[in-house]
Amino acid sequence: MSILVVGSVAFDSIETSSGAVENCLGGAATHFALAASYFTDVRVIAVVGKDFTEEHEAVFTRRGIDTRGLERADGLSFHWSGSYVKNLNEAQTLETDLNVFQNFDPKIPESYKDSDYLFLANIDPVLQARVRQQMTNVRMVCGDTMNYWISAHAANLAKVLRELDVLLINDGEVRMLAEDQNLVHAASKVLEMGPKTLVVKHGEYGATAFFGKDSFSSGFRALHPFRAPALPLAEVVDPTGAGDSFAGGFYGYLASQPELTPTVFRTAMFYGGVMGSFAVERFGTERLQDVSREEIDERFCLFKEISHLEYERS
Repeated sequence: MSILVVGSVAFDSIETSSGAVENCLGGAATHFALAASYFTDVRVIAVVGKDFTEEHEAVFTRRGIDTRGLERADGLSFHWSGSYVKNLNEAQTLETDLNVFQNFDPKIPESYKDSDYLFLANIDPVLQARVRQQMTNVRMVCGDTMNYWISAHAANLAKVLRELDVLLINDGEVRMLAEDQNLVHAASKVLEMGPKTLVVKHGEYGATAFFGKDSFSSGFRALHPFRAPALPLAEVVDPTGAGDSFAGGFYGYLASQPELTPTVFRTAMFYGGVMGSFAVERFGTERLQDVSREEIDERFCLFKEISHLEYERS
């Protein structure tokens, strides 16, 4: 099965307690695509500038990612500069240069229109809705958003939420979207806005899925929330893109399976955590570029071990 991801391909300048890098390859679509490519076929729609070279494109193509949807515009690529020196769990944005991304208007190649799955990364909800309207035959739609779109573009975002099978955002964004500080209540309110399922990212603490009555095919009873762990790491080099890498592992695994069941969904959340844990081990997308499938499956087993309970009645 193939996934079409629409989002940003960017260059990031990052400083953490582990050091600093300038203009490393990043962006939501980049992290997502690389993580998902270990499970299924991936196609990318994004806009890049003249500073995006053949060497940068090779990062995608070496993983078998289809880059025919990359639009090359006259100017520089999206650039973000941030620091995690004060708080590793929250980026301090130092500079944001949208550059060619400011006029991004996603164009779907004809060869992409038979994609089975669609991931709408964190972009303007107007653009997300436009892409969704053109991809009417996909089996599933998963989307992301952020606090800016929630607060300043609520009406447009509401239209997108009604079209999503899965909404994947962090816990702060859930509370903001629902205007409720209790996560369980907030999740219920968000599900009422349209998404069939809500996956809430908790950063270093894992992720929680909340299921609506239409999350799965008829015949499944309503499910309790499901919490997937995160791997305790001795060192986090760069948390940038961890959430997008989680999304790629999660959605990539879903797309690789013939049927969506509660077990498949839960397993996908574990693989999301696995890919997020690899992403933070080095700056940018460096670790995602060279991790092996054997390493991925070994870490998946470790995730199962740290969350397994042997219970014996006394």
